[in-house]
Parts: sequence; C-alpha cells; structure tokens
Amino acid sequence: MIKQGELYSKDGHIAFIIGKEFQTVEGVSPLVEEQAKKFIASDDETDYLKLGDRFIFFVKEHTDLEKLRVAGHDLRTKLDQAAEDLFISGKGAQALALAEGLALSNYQFLKYFKEADKKRYRLKNIILLDTFEAKAISNLNHTTKAVYWSRDMVNEPLSYLTAVQLSKEIKAFEEVANVSVTVFDKAKIEALNMGGLLAVNLGSIDPPTFTIIEYKPNKPKNKKPIVLVGKGVVYDTGGMSIKPTAGSMDSMKSDMGGAACMAGAIYAAAMNELDLHIIALIPATDNRPGGNAYVPGDVIKMYDGTTVEVLNTDAEGRMILADALAYSNELDPELVIDAATLTGAAVAAIGQKASCVMGNAEQDIINALINSGYHVHERLAQMPFWDDYAEDIKSSIADMKNLGGKYAGSITAGKFLEHFVKSPYIHLDIAGPAFLDAVDNYKGKGGTGVGVRLLNNFLENY
Repeated sequence: MIKQGELYSKDGHIAFIIGKEFQTVEGVSPLVEEQAKKFIASDDETDYLKLGDRFIFFVKEHTDLEKLRVAGHDLRTKLDQAAEDLFISGKGAQALALAEGLALSNYQFLKYFKEADKKRYRLKNIILLDTFEAKAISNLNHTTKAVYWSRDMVNEPLSYLTAVQLSKEIKAFEEVANVSVTVFDKAKIEALNMGGLLAVNLGSIDPPTFTIIEYKPNKPKNKKPIVLVGKGVVYDTGGMSIKPTAGSMDSMKSDMGGAACMAGAIYAAAMNELDLHIIALIPATDNRPGGNAYVPGDVIKMYDGTTVEVLNTDAEGRMILADALAYSNELDPELVIDAATLTGAAVAAIGQKASCVMGNAEQDIINALINSGYHVHERLAQMPFWDDYAEDIKSSIADMKNLGGKYAGSITAGKFLEHFVKSPYIHLDIAGPAFLDAVDNYKGKGGTGVGVRLLNNFLENY
C-alpha cells in the first residue's frame, strides 16, 4: 500500500531521490549526508547504507521515470524479507514512479507453497514524505491491485483456473461501484451460435464461458461505449495440431493473458472511477485434442454467419476472439480494442520487450495508445495493416481460413480479426511480454500483467 506520510520514523527504512544536492529529513544520521555526497559524485544509479537493521537507499533523479521504477525493483531486492515500512523522500512523478516500481516488485505468487508464510515479503507500507494529491496515490494503488489480479490469473494453473472459474473470479468485480458482470454459460453460447468458441471447446470436458463486464459511471463522457476484448484460452495444447511439449506447452496456462489484461484494465478503470463507459468481453475455454475436438479441414460457422476453414487448431485464439468481436457490434461501440497472446510471429518480430499494435482506428487514437505505452514503459510497435494482407486468409471452400501464409503471421491474424468488427478497431498482440521465464526487474517472473497499466493510462487520457 502506497501512503501519504508527514514524518519519518527513525526505525524505518528510507529511500532518498537525489539530484545535485541532498535534502535530509529529521531523524536521519549525519553519516547519511556524508554517504549521499559520495553518491552524488558517483555514476551509480542506486546505492545504500545499512545502519543496524535499517536500510538507507540513495536513488538518482531522472526525467526518465522508467529508471525510477527499475530502481524500485533494485531496492526491493536489497530489502530484507522482514521489512514492513519504507519511506520515500522525493517529489512528484519521480517519487510515485519509485513507489510504483517497489509495489510491483513486491508481488509474489505463493499460493501453492506448503510454507508460503516463510517466503512472504512483509513490506506493507510505502510512505511518501512529500505532499501528493490523494487521487494520484489511490489511482496508483488501484492500478497496482489490478496488475496483481491479472498476474494471479495468468499464474494460476488449469487445475484451478478453468473457464468457469475465471468467470467467477471476474464476477467478484461487482464489489466495485457501477460494475456489473454477466456470464453466459454453454447453453447460452450455443443458443447464440458462437461457433468459434464452441469449436475450440469441443475437445474439453469443461464448458466454455463468455463473460461481459460493464462499467458505467453516472455521467460518462462517451455516448458510445469503449469495448475491450480479451482472449481467454485458459490452457492451450494446440488441440489436434498439438504443440511439442518441451519449451512450448509448459507455459500455456498463460494463453489467457489477453483476458487477464482486459479484465484487469476495466477493474482498474472502475476502481479509479474513470468517467468512461467501458465494456469488456471475455470468451474463455481450454483447447484440447480430446472428445470430438475440431480438426484441420473443418469449416466452422461463426457468430456473425461467417464460415471459416480451419487449417490449424492451434490458431484457436482468433476463433474465440472472432465471436466476441462480432458480438461487440451489438453494443455499437465507438472503439474496440482487443488483446491476446496470439502469435509466435509477434515474438519473432519484436521479442519480449514490447507488444505489437495494429488496426484501422484513426492514427491519432493509435498514437495516443503508443504514447501511453512509452509513458508506463509497456511499449508498442505498430505493424502495417494494409488490406493486401487479407488476401492471405482467403479460403477456396469457405469465406475465410484461420491461418495465413508463411510470413507476417501477426498481421494476417489481425486482419482475420478485423473482418468481424464494424467499429474502429485496434489489435494488441501481447504474446511476448505477457509471461516471462526469468525475472525482468519489477515485471517479475511468470505473469506480468502487461496491458493493465498501458490501458489505464490510455483511458485516463482518452
């Protein structure tokens, strides 16, 4: 929890953000000022002094806020497990960024450890000694809470997080004002003829779900809703086009990272009381090769009547997203954004440092999203979205096929999805940064919650 404070506790840990001069606070040893002067003259980004059980941290000022977030992670790694309170002496956006890096680095997924309590960090309070608007602090806390939720969902194994359980986790959002959650069960999905979602679910004994989250404040400034759509494949074996086990299937619990992103984003927006009408759509199922699993060569009739020739059952994310995107047309939105861990091609193109963005929305809106990415350091690389790419998804026996050619896989997947949306549309392929095999500063290891902070900043400034 990030809090506003006035006085430094002499027993607490403290971090000073230092520019050309050092400003001490009451209760800090004279030794600290001497060490601070040495730090100012050095090229180090962070340093620390330990006085008994207390850590005194020094962090260089930066206009690049990402350096402060990363410094927050550096501080968290040095703090002992028992630390409960850390004070920050610094001003404005820099102090908030340092606090954010600390808070995000404080995340742990310990649910399945027998002795979880012995591993748990005790840091409870990050206390800002400068004066800040209460709204700035509460927004940061709420957004961090939503990132934690998103990370938890991505880190949960299928043995717990089925499509039904994911819908239950989202249902809990109704505790927040102006949020309502509706869950379509399999019977309702069948009645609606959501052929893509039903096809992917054919190999599973667990039913699919289609979850609608609506946040509508009393006086939203948008007349038409913004619709967020997230891919909720809670586990992906590849279906009949089965993935190789080693290095490919072991992290596929993370294939619902888009659902976690979009549900987390609307959760943050609601807690932060944004004055926007937002709806999130979460189609969810696992993708298995059992039972009457759909197979390459099948032709599937989608929610909007489009027929799709299946060439690869591992291109399942676009099948369930297509139904949700077609359903979005019923809501008459002014903008539709989807997020999905959709293609290996996106990872091959730009790695895990960013997500791919593409779409047919006005470039000013895409630019605003890209700028939000730079602001929170969840960067976006814009891909071309020319109509030529749609030629690669034409089928000889149906309206479309679910796989493009050898090249530009992330773009042809985006063009496939675009077909189902009538409103201005943006597609985010978050396959790279959504799940990490090793710790990457405050992003951690495992589920990163990528997209929640990005979309929260975008929506705040929309």
